[in-house]
Amino acid sequence: MRILNVRVYRGPNIYAHRTMIRMEVDLGELEEHTTDKLPGFSARLLELVPTLQEHRCSYGEAGGFVRRMAEGTWLGHVLEHVAIELQCLAGTVVSRGAEHSTGQYGHYYIAYEYRDEEVGREAGYMARDLIEYLLPAEIPGIMTPEERAEYDFHEELQKLIRLARDKALGPSTAGLVAAAEARGVPWIRLNEGSLVQFGHGKYQKRIEATITSLTSNIAVSIAQDKDLTTRLLRDAGLPVPRNILVEGEDAAVRAALDLGFPVVTKPFDGNHGRGVSIDLRSEEEVRAGYALAREESRRVIVEQFLVGNDHRILVINGKVAAVAERVPGHVVGDGQHSIEELIEITNRDPRRGLGHEKTLTYLELDTQAQRLIEKAGCTPQTVLKEGERFMLRLTGNLSTGGTAIDRTDVIHPVNARIATRAVQTVGLDIGGVDMIAPDISKPVTETGGGIVEINAAPGFRMHLAPSEGQPRDVGGAVIDMLFPPQTPVRIPICAITGTNGKTTTTRMCGHIMRQAGYQVGMTTTDGIYVDGEMVLRGDMTGPWSTRAVLREPTVDCAVLEVARGGIIREGLGYDKANVGCVLNVQADHLGLGGVNTIEDLARVKQVVAEAVVPGGWTVLNADNPHTRAMQNHTDGAICWFTLQSDEPLVRAHIADGGRALLAENDSDDEVLVLYDKGIRQVIMPIGSIPATYGGSARFNVANALAAAAVTYCMGATLDTIRQGLASFIMTYEAAPGRMNVYEQYPFRVIVDYAHNPAAMNAMREFLQRLEMQGRRIALLSAPGDRRDEDIRELARIAAETFDYVIFRDDRDRRGRAEGEMPRIMYEAALATGKTPENVEIVLQGEAAVQHALDLAQPGDLVMLFAENISGTWDIVTKYGESEAYRQRFPEAATALESQPVPPVVDEHISEPMAVEEIKEAAQMPPQENA
Repeated sequence: MRILNVRVYRGPNIYAHRTMIRMEVDLGELEEHTTDKLPGFSARLLELVPTLQEHRCSYGEAGGFVRRMAEGTWLGHVLEHVAIELQCLAGTVVSRGAEHSTGQYGHYYIAYEYRDEEVGREAGYMARDLIEYLLPAEIPGIMTPEERAEYDFHEELQKLIRLARDKALGPSTAGLVAAAEARGVPWIRLNEGSLVQFGHGKYQKRIEATITSLTSNIAVSIAQDKDLTTRLLRDAGLPVPRNILVEGEDAAVRAALDLGFPVVTKPFDGNHGRGVSIDLRSEEEVRAGYALAREESRRVIVEQFLVGNDHRILVINGKVAAVAERVPGHVVGDGQHSIEELIEITNRDPRRGLGHEKTLTYLELDTQAQRLIEKAGCTPQTVLKEGERFMLRLTGNLSTGGTAIDRTDVIHPVNARIATRAVQTVGLDIGGVDMIAPDISKPVTETGGGIVEINAAPGFRMHLAPSEGQPRDVGGAVIDMLFPPQTPVRIPICAITGTNGKTTTTRMCGHIMRQAGYQVGMTTTDGIYVDGEMVLRGDMTGPWSTRAVLREPTVDCAVLEVARGGIIREGLGYDKANVGCVLNVQADHLGLGGVNTIEDLARVKQVVAEAVVPGGWTVLNADNPHTRAMQNHTDGAICWFTLQSDEPLVRAHIADGGRALLAENDSDDEVLVLYDKGIRQVIMPIGSIPATYGGSARFNVANALAAAAVTYCMGATLDTIRQGLASFIMTYEAAPGRMNVYEQYPFRVIVDYAHNPAAMNAMREFLQRLEMQGRRIALLSAPGDRRDEDIRELARIAAETFDYVIFRDDRDRRGRAEGEMPRIMYEAALATGKTPENVEIVLQGEAAVQHALDLAQPGDLVMLFAENISGTWDIVTKYGESEAYRQRFPEAATALESQPVPPVVDEHISEPMAVEEIKEAAQMPPQENA
């Protein structure tokens, strides 16, 4: 069983609207060996992974998967279930999976859910190895006899558990993320640690563990200075023990004598209870305590010892959110086992683990525990009497093996007020108050006790999952503080996909939403734009770019061009959009990435329609059969757009009060019309939309309809839409590579990105409507990764549309040999009746552009279908300076020189960073989408 490739979906995808991993697996000869034909395989698998018996596959009840294996199922299906279960055993609980054939013998796509990407990947490979290990010896596999002899499943599982522990969010951060998810607040993990963004764009807040965007740096600094904290609290009239800051053992002893025994020694700026010694009653113990604290900090505090139980009071946003009594790590004797054995027995509790991976932490027989054992006159081999409690720690920190008992419901109001005032005095939004009190249900002002420490970034584990008592939703209290009721957490998002027109439509939408007053973050094939300025250059139509926009702190609206490649490779970069738009689905990119038919392509594009928030809008093209079918696969309300004013589906939708945008004839004008709730409103004459070239460019009429539909569903007014469409000009600066016209020469030049048969057909329709006198000259190529039949069809349409055609190579031939693509297209053109007199090949791109311009005569149209848009435009605009132009058109050259140079109005910033530079620095994948 070979794993051929792995894809990681980090957002909604063709399998599920959750994170998924897809492995392409080649079963090879194992295709002939289903589980019912593998003696003993299922029994051995269940012996090693007995929890597979809980899987409900096919039958909807526990044991369903076991039944499937008994009946006979393919090993790819087994791989799916084992990969899921191994992640669960590692502590990252997942449940969703799917598998299907690629169409090639023995090849399957195995998809399964993951929570941590690296853990999910490793679980897939480990599942493959386990299946190989369990195969009967006579069945061929890829695991050698030597590898099988060395394989240890339990050791491999422990490796996966350790990996999951290392990669997982800590318990406090995980609790905050869970609370955010429960409240519908989106989140993005910003690093490998605990830095997390909640909310999108301008509404975002960040946390790192339990430090938030609202946490004062000064307050954290005060809390770290334990001497200053104590003085501030004492000055505020709060109960705190006396303490003295010392340097040196002798000074510590003098301080203890001054304060009076017993005392506590602790680091000046320590945490998690490290270096703390309590109830010290002699000079020798003080010296030992000083040495221990000195390991953690240069300066040491000697403090009065308060008698009572150790409590952590968690204060969030000025209110007590939870209270826990902390019990130091200990063992309880049974009259049979030694202290050392009791530690081992206690650590078998499934709630215990390394560090913060579980509710409780393992007990350790370390130096501090040994010191306490010796102080009690015992050894690790001492057998404790039944019921005897032996403390292995002086403090109750969970990180050193302590346990927690929830006391939230019994804290006395006086103690709660004292804790709240203490945190406010320090200035923290979230603070952990360590209070020693004989009985937390009675005022410490009466019973004695007080505050011994204020903690910035307090741990939440003891409150989220106490050893005893009720768990507290402390994460929810933090999220409610960061986002009070009615506070926005999401910016409005619209996502546009389709085979053709998505870049133009996206730019139209971005322009209109800026007119509406939004600070727009926009992704396109040219780059990422923030408020009209390009901040990152490159093809930015994939999920990485989407997340970059959602992280941008100034953005309050996202307009996203979503390409097929990003969805196939990684899924969407957002969870839900307010508006999802699918412009069309036409034959392009077929045969790539497992998309072999136009139906496969429609399934990919449909993900955008599926990922619309309930109550949002899905904008669909009623003129395309594949987008029409998507109306049944979305939670959004449907808004149709169509070029056909009498389209029956749309007319029925309008009659039911539905929303739609149409191109209709109104008197002598063709107009853009909105129908909504039974009301007809004319937005504007289509001829007044510059991008439509007087209505001749029907593809841009459709794009304008879609843009009007999307922005209206986003809340833009009709006046704003009208102004936006009227002021959107298809210049190179505004929409590079989209019908960019240059008319400074005796002939007209248009630069466009059309590169598939559907786009070329649309261009042919436009040219048929265009009045002109001269020849139509075209220069084109096709992406090398397209199917030969699609390339021939593109060439055929071009040959039938243009009088003279030049074929060239792309800079990136995508696996094709030099000249291979132009030769295929040249032969296809000749098959239409073209002759070598009006079709030719010029391989090199710049030379081909120059040659096409050299062929032009007054009144001609030169269509340059460009791969390198900026380079082509540069050649076009500088052609008038060339000697060839001066010789051919001397009068025009003189007139051109005499014209004043207009200022360049460009929304791009002067030097946007290239995507390769950014992603190389961030170790990200290269270009988003080919």
